[in-house]
Amino acid sequence: MTTETQGLFRSAAFRLSLFYLAVFAAFAGALIAYMAWSTRVILAAETRETIAAETRELAEEYAADGIQRLVEAVAKRSQGPANALYLISSFAGESITGNIAYLPLKTLKAEGYQRVPYRHTGDAADITREAELRVFRLTGGFVLVVGRDISERVAVERVLWRAGIFAVVLTLLLAVAGGVFVRMRILKPIDAMSDTARAIMGGDLSNRVPLSGSEDEFSRLGESLNAMLARIEALVRGMREVTDNVAHDLKTPLTRMKARAEDALRAIETGKGLDEGAQRQVLEDTIREADELISVFSALLAIARAEAGEGAGHDRIALGALAADAAELYEPAAEDAGVKLTAETADEVFVSANKALLARAVSNLIENAITHGRTGGGGKVSIRTARNGRFGELTVADNGPGIAEADRKRVLDRFVRLEQSRSRPGSGLGLSLANAVARLHNGELELNDNSPGLRITMRFPLAEAGGNDGGGKGLGG
Repeated sequence: MTTETQGLFRSAAFRLSLFYLAVFAAFAGALIAYMAWSTRVILAAETRETIAAETRELAEEYAADGIQRLVEAVAKRSQGPANALYLISSFAGESITGNIAYLPLKTLKAEGYQRVPYRHTGDAADITREAELRVFRLTGGFVLVVGRDISERVAVERVLWRAGIFAVVLTLLLAVAGGVFVRMRILKPIDAMSDTARAIMGGDLSNRVPLSGSEDEFSRLGESLNAMLARIEALVRGMREVTDNVAHDLKTPLTRMKARAEDALRAIETGKGLDEGAQRQVLEDTIREADELISVFSALLAIARAEAGEGAGHDRIALGALAADAAELYEPAAEDAGVKLTAETADEVFVSANKALLARAVSNLIENAITHGRTGGGGKVSIRTARNGRFGELTVADNGPGIAEADRKRVLDRFVRLEQSRSRPGSGLGLSLANAVARLHNGELELNDNSPGLRITMRFPLAEAGGNDGGGKGLGG
């Protein structure tokens, strides 16, 4: 037995198909057997009723008019349909009249209904038929036999039995063929999915489930699995990139902190010491570096939670109020940076979102606009909210150098900082967090040219009326 054949018989679907079809075959066979049996019983009952009625009539004629009248009646009836059988014999067993040429000798000796072979008077000597008849003994030693030919009935019964056997055999053959079809047609996609899963467990995250393009359930399942695998691959790739970026971007501040602490310790060990101002400066620099590291890890944690779907609240938030609060909060920082911050908000624009996450994303966009917008005076940052069809939009725009179109998708990744921004404070996580928050709420983050500068738009589906009113007071409340 080949490996493929062994796999076929080990298949649960194949065995299940065989089982169900075997049950169906048994049911079909039992049904046909019952039909054959019931047909035989009904026809036999009808035959016996007919025979009984004719026997009574002939017996009454014999009782009323004697043997001569009975012989005439039987002789007349014998000329009728060929399947109607009659015989009158003497007490010695000699045939007097009728259309039965041959009966077994023991038939005339037993009364009642019998199923026996016979030969019709018009048949050749080598032809034998089958009949159901009744032997009735008359007074005076005469024997009356009335019956019916059942050869056609027997043939019908044989056809029914053969049909039953054929149906059972055919069903079993179809069971095997169906099992093979199930194995080849239905389980083949499952085997392909299993092979893909094993390849992925082996480390090949780029492997995908092959699709047949038939638009059936397995194709839809394969498409869903491929989308899931693509998402997993993207997350794993993002995790690897985050790990590499964290190791690269955090190595410098940690090295500075270590060097600063070693210099201070060396000064103490050599007895030179540090004056109070130098000590304060070392501690302040260390605390500042630590705060930056904590901020980075906090942003990474927020992005991870947002991408994992945590915090997808359903507060009904007024975008205009949230934007106005943000503008008021960052207005002093904008003035210190020489940037004019304005807000143009629209009423009755409500979205369903987690207020804390949305406020943090908006804060990141405003901080980026103030930090990376136009410097040296003349800088402008505007915040605007509006309704756009079925979506609510919040836009933050500046008049700085902007971002080249080729880099706009890349800056949404973690720790990505363009060359012109590396000299300024930041970790390259602000846009990543805003993008994760937008996707968490079935929205999107879009970067466009502001001519000059950069225009960033967060777009969310509008909230339905009657939801929890998250309000707009308190940017992080």
